[in-house]
Amino acid sequence: MPPHNDTVPASPCMTNLLILLTLTPELNNQYRDRLKAKFPELHVDLVDHHSKVGPYIAAADILLTFAPRLSDDVLRAGTSLKWVQALGTGVDNLIDRPVLRKDVIVTNIHGIHGAPVSEAAIGSMLALARDIPRALRAQSAREWARFPAKLLHNKTVGVFGIGAIAEELAPKCKAFGMRTIGVSSAPRIVAGFDRMHPSAELAGVAGEFDFFVLLTPLTGKTRNSVDAKVLAAMKPTSFLVNLARGGVVDEPALVDALQTRRISGAALDVFNEEPLPIGHPFWAMENVIITTHQGGFCDVYIDYALPTVEANMRCFLNGDIGGMINVVPH
Repeated sequence: MPPHNDTVPASPCMTNLLILLTLTPELNNQYRDRLKAKFPELHVDLVDHHSKVGPYIAAADILLTFAPRLSDDVLRAGTSLKWVQALGTGVDNLIDRPVLRKDVIVTNIHGIHGAPVSEAAIGSMLALARDIPRALRAQSAREWARFPAKLLHNKTVGVFGIGAIAEELAPKCKAFGMRTIGVSSAPRIVAGFDRMHPSAELAGVAGEFDFFVLLTPLTGKTRNSVDAKVLAAMKPTSFLVNLARGGVVDEPALVDALQTRRISGAALDVFNEEPLPIGHPFWAMENVIITTHQGGFCDVYIDYALPTVEANMRCFLNGDIGGMINVVPH
């Protein structure tokens, strides 16, 4: 069933909100219905793919979306756009698009991903250590196969990108008895980390990691920063967990490292191209766990995200642009 949109055309005095989400229809509708109930003065339209914005985007004052869902065509056609509210922290694929006008306000959501993404990291490490894919393959074949699991206990986890998520992840790793090493562009003392290193030392410390968790934002400096040199420095028994952005990793180098068992395996939630193309080699690798950009996607995400959206909406509708929060320069 197509998303239900406001059936009454927007009047000239109304503010037009276009919601572009590729979630389930139930979740998409929740964003629309809750914002419409809170702000009845809004005219709200909802689409579930960027190819469907045509009837609405030219009149939209506000666009609510996740940055990876955008295309140049959306921003180019958004001639009335004044504000884009990204529903995630990452704004790559948005502020780095030349078609985005400089006068369009961009805001994001941050500070809410600590619990879901840190749990995703722990889940990924456990799934790799216990080779859950192998167990599932055996289950599918009705084969009673037993094999020893690796432990997190007494292992070393390296975390690249030290922010709110890493601050929640480190104590969880400590609860499993792990050693914790942080790598950051701005090293500082953070509870739960045994050591901190600057990003420039990544290749030098990667050889200590049993698990290497990527949480860093994608920027010009971090793009392809986990390259062949860093992967070659890792232990053959080590695992990579990417919950950041696909572009942080040199993907061809990672494919080679996994195919040649230069590293033992990887849990990948993000990719250079999403959805991951059906012919990509990652799909066929038994030492790779693929999830579909699920790291922060949880059952209460809307409850975590909407307070920021609502606070910004209140400011925007009242003309208090200076009071808007999480504004991203571009």
